[in-house]
Amino acid sequence: MRLNIAVLPGDGIGPEVTNQAIKALKAIAMEFDHTFTFTYAPVGAIAIDQTGNPLPEETLDVCETTDAILFGAIGDPKYDNDPSAKVRPEQGLLRLRKSLGLYANIRPVKAYDTLIDKSPLKKHIIKGTDISIYRELTGGIYFGKKHLSDDGNVASDLCEYSREEIERIAHLAFKAAQSRKHKVTLVDKANVLESSRLWRKVVTEVATNYKDVELDFLFVDNAAMQMILNPKQFDVILTENMFGDIISDEASVIGGSIGLLASASVGDKYAMFEPIHGSFPQAKGKGIANPIASILSAAMLLDHFNLHTEANLIRIAVEKSLKLHITTQDINTKHDNVTTEKVGDFIEDYILHPNDSNLNFTNIHLGQSTII
Repeated sequence: MRLNIAVLPGDGIGPEVTNQAIKALKAIAMEFDHTFTFTYAPVGAIAIDQTGNPLPEETLDVCETTDAILFGAIGDPKYDNDPSAKVRPEQGLLRLRKSLGLYANIRPVKAYDTLIDKSPLKKHIIKGTDISIYRELTGGIYFGKKHLSDDGNVASDLCEYSREEIERIAHLAFKAAQSRKHKVTLVDKANVLESSRLWRKVVTEVATNYKDVELDFLFVDNAAMQMILNPKQFDVILTENMFGDIISDEASVIGGSIGLLASASVGDKYAMFEPIHGSFPQAKGKGIANPIASILSAAMLLDHFNLHTEANLIRIAVEKSLKLHITTQDINTKHDNVTTEKVGDFIEDYILHPNDSNLNFTNIHLGQSTII
């Protein structure tokens, strides 16, 4: 298969982790005789510095003329610490999602057996957790009309949803549940918010088309509590934009690190794949950023094009790296010399040599050839 992939590394650790994802994709292309072409473009703070625009028209053009987008991260302290800034890196990401119609954000959450001790939650609570969060991405309060009074003392943000916006992501969530554990949980605040009451009404109607899928409801405050008390109860979580943003970040503690969580943002025509973590500017250039979320996002990219064997090989390589503690310091207490690049090198090498014996891994110096 031939794929043209737009690469938007962005800010902070974005370029470092994205480079490791590209290593994995290039190894897959070599191993399975695919052709992947990568076109780079700026977004976020680096794009503001270069052009004054967090999403230059040239970058949007690249995204619209390629098959998929591999995204890094955006954000910079000079904007984060200046609430009065009129142009901000995050505006580039929001505009990109809206312009490309990326209305569904899909975030898998899994408790890896090899990392079960890394989570602050008890083993028996998280073991076996496997959740897929479907977050609506182009509507709601993030995109609603914003108002600040003339004296600067009163502000408002409008949360608005239409039936069409709710229906299209609901169908995706129910279809996903049909190939999983046949359960969808709608997370809302229907006891208070009119927009949530519309969500509940529309999703209930959509559910009648999926007789084999159970639908239940949780208010978002209860859902946040249940995510910690009993995450195994969830299969597919469906929710609106802001609730999904918060719930999915909360879910990152289940796996022990936000550096493990990948995501896909899809629409009817375009698709983008990115780790859910931020730009983590404090770690920039230090080689300590966890690239696994970005690498797993590359696996989701392959799944999107029905390259499931290839995607699964990346996931097997990731699980092997976790098992052997070839991971960065956020989840590694055995070795302090495993850099971002070394993790990428290991996964690349494993993809290229999946059938080689790995009995001698413990005798190999980390950072050198990992397969013999």
